[in-house]
Amino acid sequence: MKFVDEATLRVEAGKGGNGCVSFRREKYVAFGGPDGGDGGDGGCVYLQADESINTLADFRITKVYRAEHGQAGMGRQRTGRSGQDCIVPVPMGTTVYDRDTGELIGDMTAHEQRLLVAQGGFHGLGNTRYKSSTNRAPRQSSPGSQGEQRDLRLELKLLADIGLVGLPNAGKSTLLSVVSAARPKIADYPFTTLYPQVGVVSVGPLRSFTLVDLPGLIEGAAEGAGLGIRFLKHTQRTRLLFHVVDTAPVDGSDVAASVRQIEQELARFSDVLAGRERWLVFNKMDVAASEVVEAVVAELGWKGPVYRISALSRQGLEPLLQDAMGWLEAHREEAAPVTVSDEEEWE
Repeated sequence: MKFVDEATLRVEAGKGGNGCVSFRREKYVAFGGPDGGDGGDGGCVYLQADESINTLADFRITKVYRAEHGQAGMGRQRTGRSGQDCIVPVPMGTTVYDRDTGELIGDMTAHEQRLLVAQGGFHGLGNTRYKSSTNRAPRQSSPGSQGEQRDLRLELKLLADIGLVGLPNAGKSTLLSVVSAARPKIADYPFTTLYPQVGVVSVGPLRSFTLVDLPGLIEGAAEGAGLGIRFLKHTQRTRLLFHVVDTAPVDGSDVAASVRQIEQELARFSDVLAGRERWLVFNKMDVAASEVVEAVVAELGWKGPVYRISALSRQGLEPLLQDAMGWLEAHREEAAPVTVSDEEEWE
């Protein structure tokens, strides 16, 4: 199924049931009095995170979700049945916005987390509620209130421990395919990855992490060039970035300049993202000289971790994966993803 990470929908909560005007009419019972019951509350609309769903594709088919209306009150002081709630399953990592105001409503990051997006209407009151010492036979009741209605915009930001960033054809998809069971498209032309691919990397018994391959970035990605902002936002959920560098570019481009280009795009998109922990992973070392890496690191003045690998021949992968697992285990307290503010994201 094609990956879909944005969707719009309309949610409509149920209307509250009307109150009832009724009087007790029974043989041998004089002055029976009012006995109209209240209506039932209208059903609410909830979004519920589901770890078994990984796309918003279903919302391309069903655009409107409605909860049930509350039942009207009845005589003999019988209360109407409340409307059934509408539960809408969404993938974990879904961010919910009000489409009209742009307000951030909630962030779905935990399995079975529920978010109220449309409040059901309040029930109407029957005439029993209005009786008093001065009004023994009230003939008024109140109608149920209308349920809340909203247009929503959903955005899916994938939840993964580590994200792969880099220029097109740096070898990110190949790396994902050899360390996990994911099977992204691999070819010798740019932008073979058109949507994010997630794989689970196992480094030992009960030790694993999730790795997401994002479409290649180009200059101006933060302003929407190429696949741009649409997929840069997925890096916000990750705790660590593997910056995959092509050490043997076929076009002979400057390797250090390509590293700076990715750094600039991350910084333009978000200051928070620019400060995320990032490791340089020099790929294609089976066809490149180690002197290239030394020269690039020196030119950049890079002080962070540096790894030399060949995803195709699996050279140098074990130290990279083990170190990444160790880093994630040491930073478990930071497991909650840092979400970039709405204003910063859409600058």
